[in-house]
Amino acid sequence: MSKSKAERREKIRRRVRSKIKGTADRPRLAVYRSNKEIYANIVDDVSGTTLVAATSLSKEGNNSSMNKVDQAKELGKEVAKLAAEKNIVDVVFDRSGYLYHGRVKALAEGAREGGLKF
Repeated sequence: MSKSKAERREKIRRRVRSKIKGTADRPRLAVYRSNKEIYANIVDDVSGTTLVAATSLSKEGNNSSMNKVDQAKELGKEVAKLAAEKNIVDVVFDRSGYLYHGRVKALAEGAREGGLKF
C-alpha cells in the first residue's frame, strides 16, 4: 500500500534528523514549508534553543507581488543577516524531508548569498 506524501516526508525527516544535530558551533537551519508561507529557524539542538527565527509572514509590506520562490530567497537572505548579528556563520542545513527543489532550494541559495556556510 502506498504512503501519503505526509507519511513519506515524515519518514525522510526522521532519517535526516537522526544523522544531523545542531550544536552551538554549528547550529541547524531548519525549514518548514506550508502551502502559503515558508519558515526558517536556526536551532541549537544541544541546549534546545532557537537562536534565530524568520518567516515570510514577518516581511515588511507583505510582498504579495513576489512569487513564493522569490519570497523564499529573500527569507534566506534575511535569516543570514539575523544570524550574522549573532555571530553565526556555519550551519547545518535541515530540509525537513522536503525535496531540495523550488522554495527550499531558493531559501538555501539566499542564505548562502547572505553569508551562511553549509
